Amino acid sequence: MNLNQIHNVYFIGIGGIGMSNLARYFKNLGKQVSGYDKTPSALTNELIESGISIHFEDNIGLIPTDFYVENTLVIITPAVPKSHSEWNYFLERDFQVKKRAEVLGIITKDTFCFAVAGTHGKTTTSGILGHILYESGADVTAFIGGIVENYNSNLIGSGKTITVVEADEFDRSFLHLHPNIACITSMDADHLDIYGTSEAIEESFIEFASKVEDKSKLFITKELTLEGITCAVNDDAVFKVINVRIGNASYVFDVQTPTEIIKDLHFGLPGKHNLMNALMAIAMANIFGTPTDAIAKAIASFKGIKRRFSYQIKTDKLVYIDDYAHHPTEINAVHQAVRELYPNQKVLAIFQPHLFSRTRDFADNFAKSLSAFDDVVLLDIYPARELPMEGVNSQWLMDKMTNNHKKIVSKTDLIASILASDATIIVTIGAGDIGELVPSIKKAINETL
Repeated sequence: MNLNQIHNVYFIGIGGIGMSNLARYFKNLGKQVSGYDKTPSALTNELIESGISIHFEDNIGLIPTDFYVENTLVIITPAVPKSHSEWNYFLERDFQVKKRAEVLGIITKDTFCFAVAGTHGKTTTSGILGHILYESGADVTAFIGGIVENYNSNLIGSGKTITVVEADEFDRSFLHLHPNIACITSMDADHLDIYGTSEAIEESFIEFASKVEDKSKLFITKELTLEGITCAVNDDAVFKVINVRIGNASYVFDVQTPTEIIKDLHFGLPGKHNLMNALMAIAMANIFGTPTDAIAKAIASFKGIKRRFSYQIKTDKLVYIDDYAHHPTEINAVHQAVRELYPNQKVLAIFQPHLFSRTRDFADNFAKSLSAFDDVVLLDIYPARELPMEGVNSQWLMDKMTNNHKKIVSKTDLIASILASDATIIVTIGAGDIGELVPSIKKAINETL
């Protein structure tokens, strides 16, 4: 398929974080863009403000008549049910209907592609890399799975020759991509509702790694049994972070590359996992030929990703942080960062489990991760695309926790529960709709300070 011959792009599920950046991309290319989504959101509001027509009712009559012509590409998200009438309308008339992953595959085939894979760290790593390349003057477009604070957008740049993409393992989407330079941050078991076993997900990552023919352009952590260039923090590797210290509430560190030591890099994101995310981005930019001074300047100015250890309130009395963590490994990373930054302070974690299947598959690990916090509040499981599973609920998860200070709270009672706590560090965690509660939580806490 030749995207140059496409005049119109219609999105079914345009409000998703991945779909919306693709919509922005095609708008930047001068295509006519429109779409449907189930509910309005901050993302759909921003798209509408940019001139994209969106409606929120599954109604064939609301599809703009301009999009009935042959040179229209229709892009769907896996979240849309197959009974969707607009989707079937286009299918029945033999329009080009493709998944988002397939379209990204087409785009990356025609550009120089940096792909960031891994069950954790994709969004932050690709955000850092996109920022480095953009700030260095590269002709780049970076598709990010979160809102980058520096740009208040999930799309960085409007370049036509270089792309940065998150290589998403969900539904094996990353196998559509054509990476020139790639990294794999982790291969932990996840999405077992799709893969079935941890061995199956590893096989999928191995297949993705095979797409990078030149293994000097594939960056991996030392734990991974793959052929590639190793990266590590305070450990022996080809690219490594060394001499880590904290200055003015930020990390300061050096990076040893195969040819030099880049000294005194300043980086504001907390947590050792973010040092690894930064190192992966630095290594990929370095091998691409980005000047060292441009890398250093961009690393220092990177502000982070919304809902990735995002400070909502930061005062001497109280700190409130919000994070998207939805896997035990990610919760451990949040806990490590909080303890490093705020030793000896009482921490309240509010966690909304995401998916019944994920809660079932990792219940013991979730329980262990959550038990490390001083106080824990659990919300009900956010179902997303799933139906309830018998016996899998927040009470079952809480019963596995060893923490003595734990309880289940409804969303309507959550703010009152938070305000009643004497914790000085509050963290909301989860990938469901807990993020929508953050503004009201922040407002209620601020009114008590």
